[in-house]
Amino acid sequence: MSDNPCLSCGACCASFRVDFDRSELDSQGGFVPDGLAVELTGRLVRMRGTDQAQPRCAAFSGKVGVTASCGIHEWRPSPCREFGERAPMGIGDEACARARARHGLPPI
Repeated sequence: MSDNPCLSCGACCASFRVDFDRSELDSQGGFVPDGLAVELTGRLVRMRGTDQAQPRCAAFSGKVGVTASCGIHEWRPSPCREFGERAPMGIGDEACARARARHGLPPI
């Protein structure tokens, strides 16, 4: 069993809007599957499902706070990569704490 609390969390995947540059799409030489993004502007796209009143990324699988996985973890867009790199496993990260609070979970 992993000690990574992110594997039983997923709060970030069900809390934030995820916008990124079109160049990250598979059709543009990137890796994010085109079908998981919606167009915003000529250069900007958004992960499908993250612009709802209750956001939930279309690539997210599982139940927040129980078990979580990203269906495109290896190909996730830069905002998702950066979120995890700011504070490994959310430890001490304010955005992580806000996402967890939104789902009734304590900070890590």
